[in-house]
Amino acid sequence: MIETDVLVVGSGPAGGAAALMLATYGVPHIVVTKYGRLADTPRAHITNQRTMEVLRDAGVEDQVLAQATPQRLMGETPFVTSLAGEELGRIRTWYTHPSRQADHDLASPSSICDMPQHMMEPVLVNEAVARGANLRFHTEYLSLTQDADGVTVRVRDRLRGDEYDIRARYVIGADGGRSKVADDIGLPMVGQMGVAGSINIVFEADLSRYVAHRPSILYWVLQTGAEVGGIGMGLVRCVRPWHEWLIVWGYDINGSPPNLTEEYARDIAHMLIGDPSVPLTIKSSSAWTVNHMYASSLSNGRVFCLGDAVHRHPPSNGLGSNTSIQDAYNIAWKLALVCRGVAGPGLMASYSAERAPVAEQIVERANRSIGETGRIFDALGLLSTNDPDVMSANMSSRKLPGPDFEKRRALLREAIAFKDYEFNTHGVELDQRYVSSAIVPDGTPMPVNPRDPELYHHATTWPGAKLPHVWLTRGSARVSTLDLGGHGHFTVFTGIGGSSWVEAAASVAASLGVAVEAVAIGPGADWEDVYGDWAAVREIGDTGCVVARPDNYVCFRSSGAVEDATAELSGVLRQVLAL
Repeated sequence: MIETDVLVVGSGPAGGAAALMLATYGVPHIVVTKYGRLADTPRAHITNQRTMEVLRDAGVEDQVLAQATPQRLMGETPFVTSLAGEELGRIRTWYTHPSRQADHDLASPSSICDMPQHMMEPVLVNEAVARGANLRFHTEYLSLTQDADGVTVRVRDRLRGDEYDIRARYVIGADGGRSKVADDIGLPMVGQMGVAGSINIVFEADLSRYVAHRPSILYWVLQTGAEVGGIGMGLVRCVRPWHEWLIVWGYDINGSPPNLTEEYARDIAHMLIGDPSVPLTIKSSSAWTVNHMYASSLSNGRVFCLGDAVHRHPPSNGLGSNTSIQDAYNIAWKLALVCRGVAGPGLMASYSAERAPVAEQIVERANRSIGETGRIFDALGLLSTNDPDVMSANMSSRKLPGPDFEKRRALLREAIAFKDYEFNTHGVELDQRYVSSAIVPDGTPMPVNPRDPELYHHATTWPGAKLPHVWLTRGSARVSTLDLGGHGHFTVFTGIGGSSWVEAAASVAASLGVAVEAVAIGPGADWEDVYGDWAAVREIGDTGCVVARPDNYVCFRSSGAVEDATAELSGVLRQVLAL
């Protein structure tokens, strides 16, 4: 029997990221996928700041940035009748509005970008293999059996045709939206699969003359007379500027998917482009369903599911692969410490406690964003009739004088602006708060965001929040607080007069066998807060401390010095590590 510490089922964004982080932490593991390759279509693409922070900690951020479409080419997002047709309105997305750009730049050392899945997966998986991951293509998961000491997983080699067992201490189920692992361990699912039908069409065409003056990743095309509800909201998505594209178009989920011939795909593409003379090459087409489902618990025993296995939703808000990679980041350091024997198995319970609420949040947010598109239809007068000619006349009436049409124009502007909740949800992306046994509360309530909590990030050191990013300096060097944390170790941040916390970090690291780094911030200390930004967000005094976990989440803070810092810090980490 083959034995390993962790078996990862699936090599997509969740499984690939899990493999990368486990390899980085030195955890022996095997990755199995029933496929003979990584993703060959763009699929997921928006890569938000939190995910880029994860990839930064993993040492692959530069590889992603070298291939991704940068933020400056992502955000002039129009609503049009076709790419060659009329523009109904435009919204600055992905924090490209000047005021939101400031929010973006202040929140993180990393930038949002667009990295299609067929380019992201090789970065994750190739680097994981380079660091020691054992990857097995053509290896299909069949079943598992748990006992008190581990999990026995039955797999099939799809090339040879034989079956064999892999024995692992823990299993990660990252096998996608129809996860057999999640089914086999009986995860409780909430919601519904197949709430709407969609097709993807990948094609190549030079569309520069229609898009380069308004660079965006997404071009929303609204056309009347469509087969679904008489209104079609198609999406022309830029995969590579400005020659590779992916169309998303709906079909009636209550009927059969359309026959995806090349002629059908070409007709849809030319219809949304609005210029049938444009030469194009169809690369692929496929049908899929929009889902509205999440798991209310993400684990059972020694098996943990992540990614689309436990949150299944439309691509609205660009949350899917981001949440998948962040799931992996959450669980990998915990598995590393448990497998090394320096943390108790009880630490693993914090994975579901922390990430299940996130799964629910992002599924609900993404599906809500789809429904909010109806405000645009309503503003244009498209919901009051099924007659395509009347719909077209109502759309054109926005150009007419008079109070009724002025109201229509105002409603359209408001409806498009409301799509901020799909494209600029900084709080959803960065302000996921954890409550679990791996967080030691300080008795203060969860801070209230003074601005809209979905649209705006609110930095705080409240235990359970992500460590705030600020830039610190030392001579000519500059570093983010996030760069001082992460890297598989706990980090104690303190200030002038906090030497007892620095000494405690060294002592506790030696006694518990875990990596604990200490950073003193202040004039003449390890790093200097020359801008005063750390003082503004730390919410403690100079002699206090903020403790960040290996995933740069705050697990403890003290407003000032304590009588016995070593005993205090030891007690905190023992609780976090379930010792």
